[in-house]
Amino acid sequence: MSNINAFKEYSTSQIRNIALIGHGGSGKTSFSEAVLFSTDKTTRQGTIQEGNTISDYHPDEIERKISINTSLLVTELENAKINIFDTPGYNDFTGEVKSSLFVADTALLFIKAFEGIEVGTEIVWEYVKEFYLPALFLISKIDHDNAEYENVLKSIKEKLTNDATIITFPVNSGHGFDAVVDVVKMKMLKFIPHKNGKYIEEEIPAEFIEKAKALHEELIEKIAESDEVMLNKFFEHGTLHDDEITVGMRDAMEHRKLYPVFAVSSTSNVGALNIAEFVARYSPAPNERPAVKAIDANTKKEVEVKIDDKKETSLYIFKTVSEAHVGELSFFKVFTGMALHGQDLMNEANGKPERLGQIFIMNGKERFEMAKIHSGDIGTVVKLKDSHTTNTLSSKSYPIIFSKIPFPAPVISLAIHPKAKGEEDKVGQGLHVLHEEDPTFEFKIDNETHETVISGQGELHLEIVVRRLKQKFGVDVEISEPKIAYRETIKSKTLDSEYKHKKQSGGRGQFGHVHLKIEPNERGKGFEFINEIVGGVVPGRFIPAVEKGLVDTISQGIIAGFKVVDVKVTLFDGSFHDVDSDEISFKIAGSQAFRKGFKEARPILLEPIYIIEVIVPDEYMGEVMGDISSRRGKILGMESDGSHQIIKGQVALKDLYRYSTTLRSMSQGRGIHKQKFSHYEEVPREIAEKIVAEYEKLRQEEHN
Repeated sequence: MSNINAFKEYSTSQIRNIALIGHGGSGKTSFSEAVLFSTDKTTRQGTIQEGNTISDYHPDEIERKISINTSLLVTELENAKINIFDTPGYNDFTGEVKSSLFVADTALLFIKAFEGIEVGTEIVWEYVKEFYLPALFLISKIDHDNAEYENVLKSIKEKLTNDATIITFPVNSGHGFDAVVDVVKMKMLKFIPHKNGKYIEEEIPAEFIEKAKALHEELIEKIAESDEVMLNKFFEHGTLHDDEITVGMRDAMEHRKLYPVFAVSSTSNVGALNIAEFVARYSPAPNERPAVKAIDANTKKEVEVKIDDKKETSLYIFKTVSEAHVGELSFFKVFTGMALHGQDLMNEANGKPERLGQIFIMNGKERFEMAKIHSGDIGTVVKLKDSHTTNTLSSKSYPIIFSKIPFPAPVISLAIHPKAKGEEDKVGQGLHVLHEEDPTFEFKIDNETHETVISGQGELHLEIVVRRLKQKFGVDVEISEPKIAYRETIKSKTLDSEYKHKKQSGGRGQFGHVHLKIEPNERGKGFEFINEIVGGVVPGRFIPAVEKGLVDTISQGIIAGFKVVDVKVTLFDGSFHDVDSDEISFKIAGSQAFRKGFKEARPILLEPIYIIEVIVPDEYMGEVMGDISSRRGKILGMESDGSHQIIKGQVALKDLYRYSTTLRSMSQGRGIHKQKFSHYEEVPREIAEKIVAEYEKLRQEEHN
């Protein structure tokens, strides 16, 4: 579909890096298609329904009709190169959004004209604030019959920022939408829907003149207010000249004092080209953005790095993709100097050198080789040896390390098991590569449950991981609910638990004899061993063996095979045999005395409790709270946030299995949650009895 043959070289001041963000289905991918077509980079506009967009080219994306990966697209307009990050809207892939915003210079936030601000909108708006980015609001899908531009604008001002300022508004919303009024140019832009996106400028219709003038005046005032010199000129002359508007607009956007608002319908290609032109004229170039913080690898001190071609080279890898027949593609932003083919750089984080091979710029899956890439620009390199996502590469004489992208914590975990025996190493290798590609995907081998547990941002996220494990590494796995790492402890004391280990089988025998006091320890204090032996009734050389017997038993568990916590054990008496006593005998005696006394001290199971924070629209609050209660959860509090509720609660980990999926189902995809380990709490008796019974049954089966 692409008709690009090559890209020319662009200097830093000519580059614009924009990230398309917003709730799923808000029109981001369709907008990128419209821009590429309108700027003559493609010969026709692809659609999500037909599965032929430049951006969503992975089989998973075509099949599901959603963006799963951020795609990098590029176009040229008004002597500017615009790098476009088309990010996923589905919250399972929020890591892709954060990594793109980390290196972008402007965000374009899409909000549907008929649904307004959604949970996903608010999440990405928080990211925009986190990364201190200039932003444009695109009220999209204006051609929808229920489009309400004014209502959405009002909610943007109320819920997101009062500095949202109209640049274009629709002449005719709904079916047949084909024109917008541009309050900068003070012209009507007339399009032919479903064509090449070009427009003609016409005079503003009489019924919109007063509205346009008022909005133009509001815009000029907003620009003037952002700068004291500009404000004085405005008061002196009552307006600003065109060149002053240009400078003032750029400055107000860069300092986040003005957020332009546009009307657009990407699928019918109405209003996309003028937005791209606006980006080329007014969005900040990379070297106009604030300096970023980094660590000097030599001094370990924080330094500020301003984007500059003239410095030694430094670049940051923000994304890694493994492509069949190509290998690992590393996407990077050049912060200082230039990236050159054959250049030797250092990864200061691991001390490994890297040589840059062929350097490309990407347009979807197409690669275009470049000799060099200037600071502020985005490039791709193939087959780095020891560098992955969030790594910095820099010149040996400029050893710096940029901070890591602050990725969100996982919200769902699954256990996986290879279907075929002997493929554990293959699974581990595959998971390691997939984590390097996508740091929001995590995995571990649980030392207690001996399971491989994968964690991510949602069920779909992990489903994609499992599919890629098969596609790329040929490994089939089964998934299951992860085992819970319960804990065992006691609620009362055993004042004297005695055990005498005595064994005689010809020759030297075994003898170890101990008396233990076993009592609960303070919650969180763990295991404590106290030696109160007096008079040498147990020789000092055997006391460490008693403790070793206790430690080994504690790690294996007693009533259900889980680690014992928060117990205090005092060795206060015992006896020994001059010939037969040895360390093994006292280790066994200590272990057995502890087992016996532990069972007499009202043993209980503890389970991990998590704090959850759920964000849902008002209408789902009751159902969500009822569901938390049904999961043995406790509601800790609620906060209202506009049309959304933030519900805080405590829920046992056992009852959070696949919660993210249930929440999305309950809230029609509009609810999200975060979860974090809090503490351990006693398991209800009837549940604990089942766990203990299952453990005893399993032990019996193993014994038989």
